[in-house]
Amino acid sequence: MNLVIDIGNTLIKYAVFENNKILFDEYSESGLFLSKVKELFELYPKIGHSLISSVGALQGKEQDIVSLFCRVHVLTSESKVPFKNSYATPQTLGMDRIAVATAAFYLNPRGNTLVIDAGTCITYDMVNDSGEYVGGAISPGVQMRYKAMHNQTAGLPLLRPDEILDFIGNSTETCMHSGVVNGVSLEIDGVISQYRSRFQDLTVILTGGDSHFFANRLKNTIFANSKFLLEGLNYLLEYNKR
Repeated sequence: MNLVIDIGNTLIKYAVFENNKILFDEYSESGLFLSKVKELFELYPKIGHSLISSVGALQGKEQDIVSLFCRVHVLTSESKVPFKNSYATPQTLGMDRIAVATAAFYLNPRGNTLVIDAGTCITYDMVNDSGEYVGGAISPGVQMRYKAMHNQTAGLPLLRPDEILDFIGNSTETCMHSGVVNGVSLEIDGVISQYRSRFQDLTVILTGGDSHFFANRLKNTIFANSKFLLEGLNYLLEYNKR
């Protein structure tokens, strides 16, 4: 069994795999890391390997804790990847983007795949039909847009995502919701159209914490998979066991 741990900007996600299938996945706040890890090894004592991925600098304590229970691989820019990495600055490529590119490579090894991860930031990552990671884009995520409007103005409230009945808002709050929700939907559709104009037979995967919010709002055909990053981390763990 494998345990993959994704330390994100706001939460820590955990997933247990056996034969590349998810048996368990959950998330917690960072303060519960020790208790959550102990709980997982009690539930799944056959876990023999773990991979830790962090979007920021790893403090070291996480690795030390998991190392008490099994062998640990910390995902870095030096880790082996199954695809050709043509990113100009591979040492700056986020671990989350490496993970979704890996999942894209295994999902569609002879096809063109665009992965859109709607999380704290919205990232776009492209793996072509030659198995080459060519890059993508990064833009502000949903919560970041709401926070920016609140923090950088004198009078706009801090809101959370909400359904919009019409793209024309008739109050400050509905205007803000339209600007964020409608704006992100149009952005994603526009980016997909750009990629489709360059890459034939493009497969589009939508993942991330806000993926459920946009899956039915897009005009383009996409496949929604909220576990895509975790699956990529498990593939990377298997690949780096060799």
